[in-house]
Amino acid sequence: MSKYTDYINSTLQPHITEAVKVIDLFAGCGGLSLGFEAAGFETIGYEMIPAAVDTYNQNLKGVCNLSKLELGFSYPQADIVIGGPPCQPFSVRGKQQGMQDARDGFPIFIDAIRRINPRIFMFENVRNLAYSHKWYLNLILDSLRELGYLVEFRCLNAVDYGVPQNRERIFVIGHKSIFRFPPKETVRVTVGEAIGETMNKAFADSHFLTPAQDKYIAEYEKKSACINPRDLYPDRPARTITCRNLAGATSDMQRVKLPDGRRRRISSREAARLQSFPDWFEFSGNEVQQFTQIGNAVPPLLAYKLALAVKDAYHNTIRQYPEIEYINKYQEQTLFDSICV
Repeated sequence: MSKYTDYINSTLQPHITEAVKVIDLFAGCGGLSLGFEAAGFETIGYEMIPAAVDTYNQNLKGVCNLSKLELGFSYPQADIVIGGPPCQPFSVRGKQQGMQDARDGFPIFIDAIRRINPRIFMFENVRNLAYSHKWYLNLILDSLRELGYLVEFRCLNAVDYGVPQNRERIFVIGHKSIFRFPPKETVRVTVGEAIGETMNKAFADSHFLTPAQDKYIAEYEKKSACINPRDLYPDRPARTITCRNLAGATSDMQRVKLPDGRRRRISSREAARLQSFPDWFEFSGNEVQQFTQIGNAVPPLLAYKLALAVKDAYHNTIRQYPEIEYINKYQEQTLFDSICV
């Protein structure tokens, strides 16, 4: 086991030190909640996929409720609300139907903030929301500001916070005090540090690329003058982990090239490590369900570092800014153009 794995296994241990309840909406298997529980918070999850609910309840101290959220849903009182509204309506891989997609969870998230009135909220979504769907992000931010919050947003790359993966996602924070995003880290963790002891091995249940997939990859690389095939490399971070390139039987799957030249799909445990899940975290369901949970999750290590920043903001004295409207307008004008930093 590497120093990285030891660090993840010990750092991301759920424990409650704060008398503060955190509600996690669209909780999935609990990537966000794990980070917040490691920071000392008590969590309550809501998720509609049974296998993900089972995973959450098997690993975390908080309870995840099997529920399909809707407008007007009755929530318990909480101090903090977090969540990852479904991103398929905005993903570059999807049909990009935005608010016309029935899976759009933002109206439900905004309704929950209105009903719960937490001191702080945070949500995560795909980077494309700030680009192809920038107009809709503006609507979301305006709706949340109208509820009386200072709203800050930034595109963070998980690789800058100790996760061995390039993964850009938008994080939006609403608060009434002071919030500071966690600082970037200078050292980047590599694939080799995360899964080095297994990436050159084949196992009895390994899934290998078919000859047709190998042929397609070779033709694609030749036509595109590809210098570095899309394999995982031990000396660099992984490309973005998604449920599609984990579970899908495509030539784009997350894979390693073995010394004998064969390419195999990475295992669920290897994928979990690249997402910064501890080894003790067990996933419920079949292989496809596990890959879906892993690919859709917020990396718990990034969630933990954001949770520490949320904790600092929570314990700051609440300040009623008379200039709150001006501050929000300033953020909208100046931060949006440099959202990915």
